[in-house]
Amino acid sequence: MEFFYKHSLPLLFILQLLCFTSIGQALNGNVTALLVFGDSTVDPGNNNNIRTIFKANFRPYGISFPNQTATGRFSDGQLTTDFAASYLGIKKYIPPYLDPTLSTEELVTGVSFASGASGYDPLTPTLSNVIPMSKQLDYFREYKKKIEPAIGNQGIENHINEAVFVISAGTNDFVVNYYTVPVRRQSYNVSSYQQFLLQQGLWDEGARKIAVAGLPPMGCLPIVDTFSSNSTSTKRSCIEQYSSVARDYNQMLQTQLNEMQQSSANHGAKIYYVDIYGSMFDMVQYPEKYGYEQVNVGCCGTGYVETSILCNRASTVCTDPSKYVFWDAIHPTEMAYNVVFKDIRSTLDLITGGSSINNSPSSATSLACRWMYQWWMGTVWMGLVWGFGWVCFCGGPVVLDGYGL
Repeated sequence: MEFFYKHSLPLLFILQLLCFTSIGQALNGNVTALLVFGDSTVDPGNNNNIRTIFKANFRPYGISFPNQTATGRFSDGQLTTDFAASYLGIKKYIPPYLDPTLSTEELVTGVSFASGASGYDPLTPTLSNVIPMSKQLDYFREYKKKIEPAIGNQGIENHINEAVFVISAGTNDFVVNYYTVPVRRQSYNVSSYQQFLLQQGLWDEGARKIAVAGLPPMGCLPIVDTFSSNSTSTKRSCIEQYSSVARDYNQMLQTQLNEMQQSSANHGAKIYYVDIYGSMFDMVQYPEKYGYEQVNVGCCGTGYVETSILCNRASTVCTDPSKYVFWDAIHPTEMAYNVVFKDIRSTLDLITGGSSINNSPSSATSLACRWMYQWWMGTVWMGLVWGFGWVCFCGGPVVLDGYGL
C-alpha cells in the first residue's frame, strides 16, 4: 500500500496537468465544442438571466429532467442539442452561456447563446425583450476571449475551427412576427439576416462546421391550430397554409446552404441543412410508430395556447409526456426532441467526419480505457490515479456506453 501511495500521487499530479492542458480537445478527436444559437428550441436557460416574461424556469417545465429541475428549457426535459452533445462525447447537457456559475471547463466544451422567442428578424426579439441574433454573436465573441487563457492564443483558432455550430431559429419570425405584423411581409426577407449570421457573423469568426435547422411544420403547432382553425376538438389537423410556408422556406434554405458549402469547401467548410420538418411531420401523421397518443395538443394545461408563463404551477399536466408530441402549445416533448435527434444524427456524422462516440476512440484507446476503468474499480490508490485518468481522457460517465462498460 505504501508503494502505491508514494508512486501514485506523483502520477496523479502529472495526469492532472495533462488533463487541464488538454482542455479544448474533443473526446472523439474531431469536435472541440458544441456552440448553439437560436430560439427556444435550443435555449437551455439564457432567458433566466434577462428581463423578459418569456421564461421556463419553473414547474411544470423540466418534470422529465433529472431531479425534475426546471432549468429554463422550454420542454419537460432535454433538447435536441443536449442529445447531440452527449452523442458527440462532449458533455451530458449544453449549458446556457449566461449561467454565472459556469466553470472554464464547461465554457470550453460548449454553450448555448440561444434565447427563447428570438429569431432572425431583428423585430422578433424586441416583441418579447429577448436576446437578438446580433447580441448572440456578440456573446460568442466574448466567449472566445473568456476561453483563450485556458487553451492559448494559438489554440483558439483550431478550437473554433473544430467546434460544431448549431443554429435553430425562424419559427418565431413567421408565427409571432409575419402573421401578426402584416407590413413585415412586404418589407423583410428572412434569408438576408440568415446570410449575415452565417457569413459576416460565424464564418468570419472562424466557424467551419455549421448545422442550420429548417422550420418545423408550423401548421401542426397546437397554438397555430388554435388561432387559425374554428375547431376546438383534440382531433384537429395541421393548417396547410402555415406548413406550406415552412416547406418553401426550407427548400430555399437548403439550396442556399448547398451553394455556401460548395463555394467554401476548399476552405474546410462543412455547412449542412438539418431537416426538422420531416421528423415532426412524421410524428404527427403517424403517431402509432412512436407510441404517441396525442399529437395536436400540448401536455401542459389545455394544450391549446399554454406556453411560458401560461404553463405554470397551476396548470394541469398529462400523466405521461412521452405520449405527447408537444409539451406545451409550441414546444416538443423530450421524447419528440429525441426522435428529431436520431433523425439528424447522420447529418452530425457528415459534419464531424464520423459516427462520434462509437468510432471516436481507436480500438487501442478503447481497450486502454476499459483497462483503466477496471483498475479504478479494483484498487484504492491506484484506482484513484487511473480513475482520474479515465474520467479525463476517456470521458467518464458521459461516454461510458461508448466503451461497452
